[in-house]
Amino acid sequence: MPDESPVLDESVLAELLTSTGDDAAFVRELIDTYLADVPLQLEGIAAAVEADDPAALVRPAHTLKSGSATVGAMRLSAVARELEFAGRSGALDGGARRGLETAQAEADAAAQAIAAWLARELG
Repeated sequence: MPDESPVLDESVLAELLTSTGDDAAFVRELIDTYLADVPLQLEGIAAAVEADDPAALVRPAHTLKSGSATVGAMRLSAVARELEFAGRSGALDGGARRGLETAQAEADAAAQAIAAWLARELG
């Protein structure tokens, strides 16, 4: 599931900041909420993959996809989208397990990139 997009599309975060009237505290709270939610969604994805339960994969993958896009974590969003589609297809295979591993790695990369953006842009 390789993706050539950046780990973090900083323009999404810049637009989010602008759309909130440069409310840095709100943006930081939104990002903190997202970062706290990512492990929960990954746990849900892992449980669904382990149980070979495609239906159980859909919701956490969809939530991860949407939240990641909101904060500009576009590669993680793309991986989560593929996992969501796998769940909707009704059949999990080795691709779902690889997708989970990729999602975990992308989540770590996104968290690091977001932390760097926060430090640089919001101090």
